[in-house]
Amino acid sequence: MAGNMSPDDQLKLINNNLAEVLNPEIIEDVIRNQKRPLIIYWGTATTGRPHAGYWVPMLKLAEFLKAGCKLKILLADVHAVLDNLKSSEELVAYRAQYYRFVIRAMLSAIGVPLDQLEFHLGSDFQETKEYIRHQRRLSTVCTLHDAKRAGAEVVKQVDNPLLSGLEYPVMQALDEEYLGVDAQFGGVDQRKIFALAKDILPRVGMKVRAHLMNSMVPGLQGGKMSASDPDSKIDILDDATTVEKKLKKAYAAPKVVDGNGLLSFIEYVLLPASTIKGSEPSFTVSRERDQLEPLVYSDIKQLHKDYESDILTPQLLKQSVTGALAALLAPIQEAFKANPEWQEIEKKAYPPPPPPEKKQKKVKNKGTKHPGGAAAPSAAEKVEQAEGVDGPEEAAQAMDDLKVEK
Repeated sequence: MAGNMSPDDQLKLINNNLAEVLNPEIIEDVIRNQKRPLIIYWGTATTGRPHAGYWVPMLKLAEFLKAGCKLKILLADVHAVLDNLKSSEELVAYRAQYYRFVIRAMLSAIGVPLDQLEFHLGSDFQETKEYIRHQRRLSTVCTLHDAKRAGAEVVKQVDNPLLSGLEYPVMQALDEEYLGVDAQFGGVDQRKIFALAKDILPRVGMKVRAHLMNSMVPGLQGGKMSASDPDSKIDILDDATTVEKKLKKAYAAPKVVDGNGLLSFIEYVLLPASTIKGSEPSFTVSRERDQLEPLVYSDIKQLHKDYESDILTPQLLKQSVTGALAALLAPIQEAFKANPEWQEIEKKAYPPPPPPEKKQKKVKNKGTKHPGGAAAPSAAEKVEQAEGVDGPEEAAQAMDDLKVEK
């Protein structure tokens, strides 16, 4: 797809809109000197449902493909199980298939050809004898402190961490070697894992790779957009009505840019998405209701300026993002409705939770003096009870109780 693109243009597209790049000289050497496609891998643990935040890496993957790179996508099913057992092995297997459908549909929706794209399942090579031997070898040069620190922003943190969570970052580093790549791509939350890979791989005779990082989009309620928090994210299969309801509740303080997930979504998703087919970046805010001309933005700085001065209000912002996002999701949802196999996998990957058990009401003992309560036994009944007691001691005790009452 790079075609007649010069090395300078390729490098510009590869580095476009990234938050940080480690060891950029490795990328330059491949493009300028070796004159071959840069091989990049991006991995994702197949746990919760992919959400709208996945557009950030997808749009960057699209740019990598446009620059002539070869992409390897790792569906990290083993990592998904290791991460504090968020999902069972059976569910993870179905979810890996579901992720493959979603990723292909997202890239197809923005017109990206998939011929330079490879999918790899982690369990296909991470459970081989050779991989396990190398993993053991890496564990001899990685301290407990370094492993825990590396996974701090990725693996679920608990007071008493499981050993599985400490294996996670070491395996992610080793995957670079087994996938045979020049670079690994991920969010800035992966930076400590990338630094660990750069540190430990050379210690066992493996080469250092470059690392490319995209920014993270804040959730709808502020903080990180998370698949485990339904209020913070929009599911890829959420329909237009659901998208509108969620965005109406999104955090968007008037005139405040920091922590505004909608503004970040425009910057890292909607503006880049508008350029995929070669057009200039553009985001339009309709003001038809107020009988005003629309606001058209090609620069996020101007959009921020208008938001801070209240020219662009939270209501206008939410309305415009709702329409643009629904349009972006529509082709994916149409592909889902037209694919019975994908629908079946979705049911198996994310089955509805079982209905809660009904609590049985406890019968309260209201006592003998309460109206309607059980009547106290009569003297004759006590005699009968005493006669029916097994053993002489129990019978004598019952008779004594009866005498005391008389």
